[in-house]
Amino acid sequence: MKALMLIPLLMLAGCASTGGLGAPPVDVSGADVATRTMDNGDTVEEYRVAGQLRMVKVTPSRGAPYYLYDKNGDGRMDNDKDGVSPVYWKLYSW
Repeated sequence: MKALMLIPLLMLAGCASTGGLGAPPVDVSGADVATRTMDNGDTVEEYRVAGQLRMVKVTPSRGAPYYLYDKNGDGRMDNDKDGVSPVYWKLYSW
C-alpha cells in the first residue's frame, strides 16, 4: 500500500523539479564569452552580446557557481530596490 502511494508522489516531485531546464533568464545566444581566473582561484565568465555585458557567471574555487544578470539590457547588472545586486545560484539540476 505504501509503495502504491510512493509512486505518484515521486512522479509529482519529478515534474515539479524539471521547470526552467537551466536556461538563463536573459538571451545570451551568440554571446562572446570572456573567461578569466582571479588571484584567489575564482573563475569569472562574462557573456557579452553586441559588446554589451548581459550575464556574469562566477565559479568560486570552493562552493557553487553563481550568476549576475542584466535583465533590462541597460548594460549594468540589475539591482534590487535597496540597491543590492541579486545573486542567483543553481541549487539543483538533473
